[in-house]
Amino acid sequence: MRISQRARAVAPFYAMEFGKHAAALEAQGHHVVKLNLGEPDFGAPPAVREAMREAMDGRPMAYTAALGLPALRQAIAGFYGDRHGVEVDPARVVVTAGASAALVLATAALVDQGDEVLIADPSYPCNRQIVESFGARVTLVPTTAATRYQLDAAAVRAHWTDATRGLMVATPSNPTGTSVPAGGLAELCDLARERDAWRIVDEIYLDLGDHDERGRPPRTALTHDPDAVVVNSFSKYFGMTGWRLGWCVVPDPLVPAIERLAQNYFLCASTPAQHAALACFTPESLAVCEDRRTEFLRRRAIVLDGLERAGLPVPVPPDGAFYVYFDVSGTGLTSWQFCERALHEAHVALTPGRDFGVRTADTHVRLSYAASADELREGVARLEKFVASLRGDVADRVVVGPNG
Repeated sequence: MRISQRARAVAPFYAMEFGKHAAALEAQGHHVVKLNLGEPDFGAPPAVREAMREAMDGRPMAYTAALGLPALRQAIAGFYGDRHGVEVDPARVVVTAGASAALVLATAALVDQGDEVLIADPSYPCNRQIVESFGARVTLVPTTAATRYQLDAAAVRAHWTDATRGLMVATPSNPTGTSVPAGGLAELCDLARERDAWRIVDEIYLDLGDHDERGRPPRTALTHDPDAVVVNSFSKYFGMTGWRLGWCVVPDPLVPAIERLAQNYFLCASTPAQHAALACFTPESLAVCEDRRTEFLRRRAIVLDGLERAGLPVPVPPDGAFYVYFDVSGTGLTSWQFCERALHEAHVALTPGRDFGVRTADTHVRLSYAASADELREGVARLEKFVASLRGDVADRVVVGPNG
């Protein structure tokens, strides 16, 4: 059978690959602390689970409209108004089979063969793979700790070419957990708009972001740029990873194209999941999600303290997504070697920087603190012992020397 060049070119998602190895170790009876995937351990809010049970009472579950259940689109639009102070027309809201489907639809609607798209290095690998699958060329723009591992206007200007057609920005970011400051995001959007380029802003972790000193949540890109394509998900803030439900907000002119693509690619998102998701926007469920956001702050502190004790530097502490991107170069191992040995020797599953780009591929590792507090304490304690053992190995080699 002849496999397409597109399929052959897609790299594995190494976070999932390490997950497979972790599962194999667990099958052998080992307790593996899994810090490799961004999957909150809470599950959906109780009211959402109850709504799903009610929806699955035997009633017919027909397709919804391709753009989603009208009541859910209205609820999402209302959420932007209530939480972010931004008026969104429900007609611009598209409900999708997870945020991944939203990214596929937005990319399919905006990208042509040969276009250039600018994305930060490091960044979420699947975004790059989706863009390249539609024939575009991704230019990874190197970032540094000084820019919080995020795009800034100076770097974008330096990498802009005549072929550049758009920017893809994730804030807060996977793998670094860091956000683009509101002013910096506005500058990026303005720069692209002035050059007649589109902006896709991945805000999947937005509502997990740190609140400011006045208790206000981070601002959506729509606050400044109503013509940006904004992607979000029920997976992270609402804890509904396996429900595969997301959404995007798109400019009015893009709605008909997105609808045609959705009809052909997906028909619609899961009908029962859409009905149940209406319960996400009740005061009860939102209070649960806010309590969980606060719990993630406590979990972050556990991880940052543990990594500091282990001597594993975190160049930029996260302020949004539940990830820490730490530097392993001081251990003498590449990130891949570190993750392999941490898994097999300490039974801690992590994700090497190779997943996320080029610049930090060999030096940095992503840790997800979406696991329980107890698992995080155990995981960082194991890492502390593991790193100490690495340093002991180095000391032994120095004392013994190459000739014994």
